[in-house]
Formats: sequence, structure tokens, C-alpha cells
Amino acid sequence: MTVAVVGGGAVGLSTAVALARHNASVTVFERDTLGSGASGRAAGLCYDAFADDVDAAVAADALARYRDMDLFEPQPYVWVARDESDATAVREQITQMQENGVAVEALTPAELGDRYPALDTSGIKVAGLARDAGVLDPDKVVATLAKQAREAGATIETGTPVSLDSPATVETADEARAFDAVVVAAGPQTKPLVADVGVSLALKAYRAQALVTDPVDAPLPSFYDATREFYWRPKGNALLVGDGAHEVDPTDWNPDADAEFVTRSLDRVEQTSALTPACDRAWAGLCTATPDGAPLAGQVADGLWVATGWQGHGLMRAPALGNYLAAAVLDRPNPLSEHLPDRVDPTRFDGSEEFAALDDPTRDWDE
Repeated sequence: MTVAVVGGGAVGLSTAVALARHNASVTVFERDTLGSGASGRAAGLCYDAFADDVDAAVAADALARYRDMDLFEPQPYVWVARDESDATAVREQITQMQENGVAVEALTPAELGDRYPALDTSGIKVAGLARDAGVLDPDKVVATLAKQAREAGATIETGTPVSLDSPATVETADEARAFDAVVVAAGPQTKPLVADVGVSLALKAYRAQALVTDPVDAPLPSFYDATREFYWRPKGNALLVGDGAHEVDPTDWNPDADAEFVTRSLDRVEQTSALTPACDRAWAGLCTATPDGAPLAGQVADGLWVATGWQGHGLMRAPALGNYLAAAVLDRPNPLSEHLPDRVDPTRFDGSEEFAALDDPTRDWDE
């Protein structure tokens, strides 16, 4: 079977690896360099702390695959609440996660402070701790997946923008090439690419921001404040901090972080810890959203498949969803096929839906 994968990020490359390992003839088309889109700008958080059983199953599959690739760096993940409504939600999440077999526990502010003395726990009502969480190096993930794809026999063509001449025909600047199947995993560009062959997707783009601090001298977990709506993760001896996002036109957006975002993020670190770091570097990236917060991953036309709408979780889920999607294209069994088809079916919407990209209350942003 000949398959084209459009998009050289973590999801596209994971799909290419799984396809090639099952003897498909795979060509990956990337318009820029590998990982130049959302994957290369991702925070690299990786955890299984999901209350929903399907999300938990996908996360567990992805974490296991990252561990097998030696890409997963263990790092506990803590999330906290400061008002009663958020605290009630966190307690309910922890109970549901435990029922799903996720290794999480509730901590009092005193217990959290004992574990991480550099945290200012004043005002915190409850904390959740996910013990099996970790972090990823996005560049290493992309490089490893690309190496695996090539070793499995896939061809990767970078600097090659494409369009679709038909659902299963990819057109480059030089020629039109027919395939048995085409998988478009091109982030926000997935929508205009498939629109050329009459497919409408319920997909919007939003711009998220992050920064890396100067080195800090304190042991800290990955951390999300559900009330103040920001997160950080240790990155080497520094912190990667993120919050704030807004809907944008994916053809006209600023990849540089806003000065106000940098100031606000550093202030929040100071309010939450004994640290007063400076900013080393900052950036912005594009994420994709769907009306219900679940991705679009499946067949949309004869010979045409899509994988997009990750709500900022694409890198975290990539190896699990890539394997799932490859199995669907090749009509092979996959453990996640029991859970996912209805949840991620891209045809569950007709593409005309009106929705705000930032309505999901579980994400790390300010509206």
C-alpha cells in the first residue's frame, strides 16, 4: 500500500513509522523542516493524569511508547486549586483518575510544601500529584521518530509544500503523485489542504506562548495552577513557563512572545514560589481546537485521512495516535480501536459549527 503523510511533526512522523513498519510504502511531505510547526514549539509535558477513561488509555499508551524509545524523562506533575469550586473539581478528578488506574494522590498544602519547599503553598486548598508523569525534549522526539521512519523504509521530503489534487493525489511544485491513501497531519494547515477537495473540518487555530527562565536553584515538579491558569515544567536547570492564548488567523500570526506575557508569567512564578527568575527566551506557537476538545483523527473521504485538533496535547499523544491512525488506514487491529473511533471521528461535525477555540476549561490559558 502506498501512503503519503503530509506533515513532518510528531503525529505525522509517528504515523509514518507505524505505517512503514507494517510494510506500507510511505512518503512524508513537510513544507519546511521537520518539527517546524507545533511539535518544535511544544512545552514537552507528558502525563497520564486524565479523569476520562479514554483520555487515560491514550495517555498510558503514549507514555509506554515514549519509555520504549528512551525519550521519557520522569518528572512528577502537580496541579493545584485555590478556590473552592476548583478544589472540588480537583478532588473529583483525582477520584476518577484513581478509578482509571492512574497513579495519582491528593496532597494537603502542608504535604505539598514538605515535598517541595520552594513552593509557596499559601492560598492553595488542594493539590493533585501524578507520580508517573514526565517531560519530553520536542526536538529529540522529532529526530528519533524521523530516524525510525527512515529505518523502516519511509521517504521524507522536507522543503516540499503540497496541495491535494484529489483525496488520494498529492501535488508538489513538480508533479502530481497518486497514492492509495493520504494522511494529512499538518496542524492548522490541515483545514485548507482538505478544503481543496471538498472536505470541511470543524477546526480553529489558537496562539499559545511559552518562555524559558534563567537557571533556578530549587527542585520543583511540573506544575499547573488551575486558579491562576498557568503552568511550568523543569527544563534542565531552568523552568519552561506557559499561559495565555488567543484565537488567530493561522496565515497571519506572530511567532514571538508578547512582552506582557513575559512579565505576567514571571510575576506568577514569583507569586507561587521563592524564585525570582529572569527570562532567557520566549516564543509563541499555533495549536488547534475542535468544538468538543477531542481531536479529528480518521477518514474524511475515500483514500483521505486527517489527524489534527490536538488542543495542545499533540506531542504528548503522538505515538499512541500515530499507531491508531496507521492501523485504521491499513485496516489492522489496534488496542485503542476499542475506545477511539467515535471519540475522534472527524466526520462527527459537518464543518459549519460555530465555536470558540478556547472554551475548554481544562486547558492552560487565559481567554
